[in-house]
Amino acid sequence: MSFSDFRTLNVDSLVEYIKTVPSLSSKLGNKLDGLTVKEVGDGNLNFVYIVIGSAGSLVIKQAVPYVRLIGESWPMTKERAYYEASSLKEHRRWCPDHVPEVYHFDRTMCLIGMRYLEPPHIILRKGLVAGIEYPLLADHMSEFMANTLFHTSLLFHSTTDHKRAVAEYCGNEGICRLTEQVVFSDPYKVSEHNRWTSPYLDAEAEAIREDNALKIEVAELKSKFCERAQALIHGDLHTSSVMVTSDSTQVIDSEFAFVGPMGYDVGAFLGNLILAYFAQDGHANATNDRKKYKEWILRTIEESWNLFHKKFIALWDKHKDGSGEAYLSAIYNNPELQNLIQNKYMEDLLHDTLGFGSAKMIRRIVGVAHVEDFESIADPGKRANCERRALHLAKLLLKERRKFKTIDQVVSVIRSADPSIQ
Repeated sequence: MSFSDFRTLNVDSLVEYIKTVPSLSSKLGNKLDGLTVKEVGDGNLNFVYIVIGSAGSLVIKQAVPYVRLIGESWPMTKERAYYEASSLKEHRRWCPDHVPEVYHFDRTMCLIGMRYLEPPHIILRKGLVAGIEYPLLADHMSEFMANTLFHTSLLFHSTTDHKRAVAEYCGNEGICRLTEQVVFSDPYKVSEHNRWTSPYLDAEAEAIREDNALKIEVAELKSKFCERAQALIHGDLHTSSVMVTSDSTQVIDSEFAFVGPMGYDVGAFLGNLILAYFAQDGHANATNDRKKYKEWILRTIEESWNLFHKKFIALWDKHKDGSGEAYLSAIYNNPELQNLIQNKYMEDLLHDTLGFGSAKMIRRIVGVAHVEDFESIADPGKRANCERRALHLAKLLLKERRKFKTIDQVVSVIRSADPSIQ
């Protein structure tokens, strides 16, 4: 069977493909009889297969030329697989403890072979729905974000190296255009792809489409997303792009990667934690009101930002006399000035984080792709109440993000928007 041209694989043809690739068959101990292959892709874009044999295991991910959530009526470049494989390797270079190894990439087949994150790893979002605490999550995710964002920015790179990275990833414009549409455009206009918990949120969806102040802020965020080449970002760092156990955190699914604004990654992660927070009342029952768990989520939000801030600044201090050309040491040559620059940089990054995080929250409630946190709440009225609180908070944070100086101020506002913990 030839694989010299692209075609979508199925369970049977995938096994035949593996037989032709030594780097994959070797991960299975070259014992290819009796393999168990299961398609588990529950995302919006790709097919994902878990392959388990008697002597090893791996995951195969294949991009197809359309949005899987919608079908062939919404074309999408399958070249996104190249940028995912490339960014996974680059991010693993800087954070090997929290990015799985890539074994193989086939550009013709738009296919990635990588480490299988075996049980008890689960998707973080599913753990949040189940009410599971992960004591190392904030430490691990802050480590990932600080290392990948700092080491792929001008704080670490020369302008020459940085421009090369921008050029390398600018070819992922098809996937970026998808983000531009579903995050910064569709929720703010009438779109055939939008949906929400109707009729409960009809008024809220219309209010967003009529909110001029909100649209002005979203326009600024879209401009930053398109124009600010700050670091190699994951591009889709929500809680379904993270797999976890009690002591392991692994970041996956970086096909949206490009050189863009740092706050988009940090905001995606924190914004999805806020969604999980507001969903908890919909999962509460007579034996568990989820209040303690909501407190854990708030602590995780606060710790994630504070640890990220601390680790990012530590990397900056360590490399301030290195090859990075954002702030040349010959100019920014005294501790007072260094402190001023760092404070401004991180405050601006917090504001970007809140803005992008809020936009991500809004699109998950009134846009095309929703989240299991809310969707798994069976009672539509109860679900809508949870979504409404999240939506109102997101609009507030997006419009007033520049007023916040610290993450604990943000957490205080989240508390004040939740009558269940007053």
